[in-house]
Amino acid sequence: MKSERSEAPIPAGDAAPARESPAPGLYLVATPIGHARDITLRALDLLGGADLLAAEDTRTTRRLLEIHGLRREPRSILPYHDHNGAAQRPRLLAALAEGRSVALVSDAGTPLLADPGYRLAAEAIAAGHAVTAVPGASALLAGLAVAGLPTDRFLFAGFLPPRAAARRRALAELAAVPSTLVFYESPRRLAEALAAMAETLGAGRQASVSRELTKRFEETRRGRLGDLAAAYADSGPPKGEIVVVVGPPVAEAPEEAAVDAALLAALGRASLKDAVAEVADALGLPRREVYGRALALTRAR
Repeated sequence: MKSERSEAPIPAGDAAPARESPAPGLYLVATPIGHARDITLRALDLLGGADLLAAEDTRTTRRLLEIHGLRREPRSILPYHDHNGAAQRPRLLAALAEGRSVALVSDAGTPLLADPGYRLAAEAIAAGHAVTAVPGASALLAGLAVAGLPTDRFLFAGFLPPRAAARRRALAELAAVPSTLVFYESPRRLAEALAAMAETLGAGRQASVSRELTKRFEETRRGRLGDLAAAYADSGPPKGEIVVVVGPPVAEAPEEAAVDAALLAALGRASLKDAVAEVADALGLPRREVYGRALALTRAR
């Protein structure tokens, strides 16, 4: 997720006092997804004290350092992204082998979530180096928290493929997953993605679309996938990075014949009250609805 300048930046002030260098190892440091104050004290220690700072976008990282009054030698901030990762990893791994500390940051949020840090972390672990998470801001968790959808079980699906056919195949694989789904999406592809989700996952599934999380114009729209798809189809691309959260599949209601058969079997061995409770719990139906059907069956007998 790309970051933007905080709406309430902190003056840089004087250079920060010298920090003791962290223990050797790779540190995966979460940085704000929008508001610059959403950073931990531990993260600031690492940004200022690590021997090397590997950044997805060095300009974004230098701006964050400036906001928080941190000073580093330019040579101690190295670019590390999708296009140069293969060339930079040996240099960073060599620094780790020399007993140095390396802090990895993405443009915004938690490293390794939809950014290129995975291979560096995997190779550092394989080489026996310490790898430590420094948790903090995450667009994934922020979007999930404000969606108003079940959080007991969720699957992060990252970015969907940009091409329509590949996107439909990816969504078809996720359609039956019995959990909340979380996606990142670009503003210009949002309308197409929502339309594909409504078609493949089901237009009736509850969902939310969040943009500009933690920023001044933060917005979350909630509703059924079909309604959200229609709303964004009629408007231009929204501004800001997007998190889409889709609730779990809606269980289909059992057919009336199946409910009647279960009730008749239960009424043959239990009281009306107990039979209603048994069938309602077994089929996941409201007890009032099952009670009304049970009354109709007993009157017809």
